[in-house]
Amino acid sequence: MVKRIDSNKQRLKRHKRVRAKIFGTAQRPRLAVYRSNANISAQIINDETGVTLVSASTLEASFEGIGSNKEAAKKIGGIIAARAIEKGIDTVVFDRGGYIYHGRVSELAEAAREGGLKF
Repeated sequence: MVKRIDSNKQRLKRHKRVRAKIFGTAQRPRLAVYRSNANISAQIINDETGVTLVSASTLEASFEGIGSNKEAAKKIGGIIAARAIEKGIDTVVFDRGGYIYHGRVSELAEAAREGGLKF
């Protein structure tokens, strides 16, 4: 019998390992990325109080286009950066959520950097 590897279970293990080291504060909140097959979302979180300060997702009504490609990730990165700058947040800690820093995750990060966030 062949065992099938649960890739999401492995991702969650990687995410726990990363989260043991990364912690968002009021001065430097955490930019968390979640990527599914159909959508991508990002949140800026203050872990001291457990509050989401800013969020952006391809599931929002104002988002137009396909939510599962690099262009969508770029748009979300730009949106999250603009909303963060609006709230006075300019420095964050990047939490890739256990995903490989490649493809949509890296596009979102680069767009957020271009939008003015430092990490």
